[in-house]
Amino acid sequence: MVPARPPRVAAVHDLSGFGRCSLSVILPVMSVMGVQVCPIPTAVLSTHTGGFGDVCIRDLTDYIEPCLSHYRRVAMELECIYTGYLSSPNQVAHCLEFFDAWPRALVVVDPVMGDNGKLYRSFTREMVAGMERMVRKAQVITPNLTEAAILLGQDPPTDRVLTASARSMLARLGEMGPGMVVITGVPLATGEYANICYDRERNSYWKSTGDYIPVHYPGTGDIFAAVLTASLLQGDSLPIATDRAARYVELTIKTTYSYSSEPREGVMLERTLEWLTRGEVGQRFQSL
Repeated sequence: MVPARPPRVAAVHDLSGFGRCSLSVILPVMSVMGVQVCPIPTAVLSTHTGGFGDVCIRDLTDYIEPCLSHYRRVAMELECIYTGYLSSPNQVAHCLEFFDAWPRALVVVDPVMGDNGKLYRSFTREMVAGMERMVRKAQVITPNLTEAAILLGQDPPTDRVLTASARSMLARLGEMGPGMVVITGVPLATGEYANICYDRERNSYWKSTGDYIPVHYPGTGDIFAAVLTASLLQGDSLPIATDRAARYVELTIKTTYSYSSEPREGVMLERTLEWLTRGEVGQRFQSL
């Protein structure tokens, strides 16, 4: 008997040659979890844009639509379409075409727009509107706290978030369309740092808490969303998938921090990928 093939994901993200983020971390993470990744790069960069000076960038907007046409011609089967950083409204339109071309695929949108209370410099209001359109078509979204606030048209919180406010944000994002909402990096009023999630179908709210590590590494959001997506494709519930992603990111951050490596080089996932093969069910998720 020929074994069933792995789930197949079209990953629409940028590719940085150095710095461990976007497709360079998504590919190994999802592959080791038994998911086949079909990368569709939105741009190729020599490094990520966080601290390496002038970056060599090649925009690949004109590649995405011909890639879509080719996949249609060969009747490519896709179980999931997973999008991240996009550089132009045209790329938003091409992603929406992908969603329409595979209506039964799980659509995961990581609405990469900003952090630390601010939009990224390259992001315009037109791009925010485009990301909102994508969110309305998604089944799963994974904004950070800043991006969640932007999508809701409100100022990002400047203080710790009350549980009632966290639940309200999750529910209002769910009302935009996605059935599963995950907000990452939320400092709760309880003193916890948590990734929080909402399953609209079951009307359930969850949190996965972890230790705060005083350092910032690029690419951890990409890793989180990649683990979450692969877990959902393997049949995990939303709280289990969220907790698995949170635990792996925390493990990898702690491992990297222990070596005192340069933060802009990203996390040392090469030393932790094996953990993802164990299929452990976490113990740190609980009702929000």
